[in-house]
Amino acid sequence: MSGRILIVDDAAFMRMMLKDILAKNGYEVVGEGANGNEAVAKYEELKPDLVTLDITMPELDGIQALRKIKALDAGCKVIMCSAMGQQSMVIDAIQAGAKDFIVKPFQADRVIEAIKKTLG
Repeated sequence: MSGRILIVDDAAFMRMMLKDILAKNGYEVVGEGANGNEAVAKYEELKPDLVTLDITMPELDGIQALRKIKALDAGCKVIMCSAMGQQSMVIDAIQAGAKDFIVKPFQADRVIEAIKKTLG
C-alpha cells in the first residue's frame, strides 16, 4: 500500500520519527511543514493523499489549518497528532473534519493502522 503524505509538526524530531515509521511501511513523504500556514500552502502545492497535522503549532494551530485545508478540498484526508490526548481537542479535530487522531509519542503500529484506515 502506498500513499503520498504531508507531515506537519512544529517539532523536527517528531517529523523525523513519523517519516521513519512511514518510510519503513512503504509510504512516501512528499513534504513537511512546521506550522499551520505551511500546512495549508504545502497542501495546495503538493496535493498529498493524506496529511498528518499536529494540533499545537505556532502561527496557525492544527485545527485552524484543518479548516482551511477542508475549505480548499472537502475530500482531504487529515489525521491529527497531539501529545495531549485531551478529549475536547480530539472532538474539535473530528468535528472540523479530521479522519483520525494519533497521540505522541508515536507508536508505529497505531500510526500505520490510522493511515491504512484513512486511506482505505
